[in-house]
Amino acid sequence: MIVEETLTKLRAMKFYGMADAFEQQSAQPETASLAFEDRFGLLVDQEWIHRENRKLGYRLGRAKLRIPEACVEKIDYQLPRKLNKSLLLRLTNTDWVEKLQNVIITGPTGSGKSFLACALAQKACRDGHSALYCRLPRLLQEMALAKADGSYGKRLQQLARVHVLILDDWGLTALQDAERRDLLEILEDRHNVSSTILTSQLPISKWHDVIGDPTIADAILDRVVHNAHRIELKGESVRKTKAKLD
Repeated sequence: MIVEETLTKLRAMKFYGMADAFEQQSAQPETASLAFEDRFGLLVDQEWIHRENRKLGYRLGRAKLRIPEACVEKIDYQLPRKLNKSLLLRLTNTDWVEKLQNVIITGPTGSGKSFLACALAQKACRDGHSALYCRLPRLLQEMALAKADGSYGKRLQQLARVHVLILDDWGLTALQDAERRDLLEILEDRHNVSSTILTSQLPISKWHDVIGDPTIADAILDRVVHNAHRIELKGESVRKTKAKLD
């Protein structure tokens, strides 16, 4: 009876992890031989793990990763795409997020750029950072609509607060004047404040032409490139390579 009352109170106080652990201890007579401090420590540990898992689930849900199953443990270093393994291993500790650095991933279609970006962002979430995935063409459309409905400033603030922002599929088409100015606003707010991951089929040397306006192009590249780790993928599509192996 006391056990049931205690479980009810723990769950009423939202100590769900501790409640589950206490219920398990009550069903395992061998735990009675443990000292009180040890048993209580196990209860606290389970509550801590439960809360951390809930926070992680919340961060991953908010991140809206395009490839939710992507993680650094699943990166395939055997594929023929010139992947710099030593650089990737350094990036997996997420020091680059704490140092407010960026990551630029370039390579041909199907080379795994989005997977790598999502894997790095997922690891950042696991390490306590917030993240958000955006396809840049769609984000720029959203920014245009935000101007029309008066939510532009609020949307910029939301993007600025994210610790790791993925801007995927950058450079598919040349930017219009409003689009390059919106991109500059986004990156200006994030410069030396948070980290950005950009993926593109184009090498960085071609970005100036896609942006169009030389002055804005210089400003955008200055805020992204000079403080970025570069991952340059080569070779044919990963999907084609795996299809041949199958």
